[in-house]
Amino acid sequence: MSNLQIGLENILESKVEIKDCAITYGSGNLNVYATPAMISQMEKAAFELAQEFMEFGDTTVGVAIDIKHLKASPVGVPVNTVARLIEFNDKKLSFEVEAYDINGLIGSGIHKRYIVNEIEFMGNL
Repeated sequence: MSNLQIGLENILESKVEIKDCAITYGSGNLNVYATPAMISQMEKAAFELAQEFMEFGDTTVGVAIDIKHLKASPVGVPVNTVARLIEFNDKKLSFEVEAYDINGLIGSGIHKRYIVNEIEFMGNL
């Protein structure tokens, strides 16, 4: 974890598909990018970024998310999701997360993750 530093970012590229829509998720009745799908991509971008710097046996788990979904995106539109490390303190990581389609910013917020040892974490369930 020694190379982890504020400002590092990860960008995921995807395209809105029917499986990503509100009607499919059950979070609405329209064929537009679902808020849960957008949040999932934000969390994935943060997870992938953090995982690059984990020591053997460690991983991160999501512990908090505060997101605003600002604009709708139709099926077929490309979406770029960005996770940027803005703070880390011991085992707590905070990320600024954003999603963009061809018309600009569609969602933004903060996502927090916590570093855990995989075996210990699973043993405590």
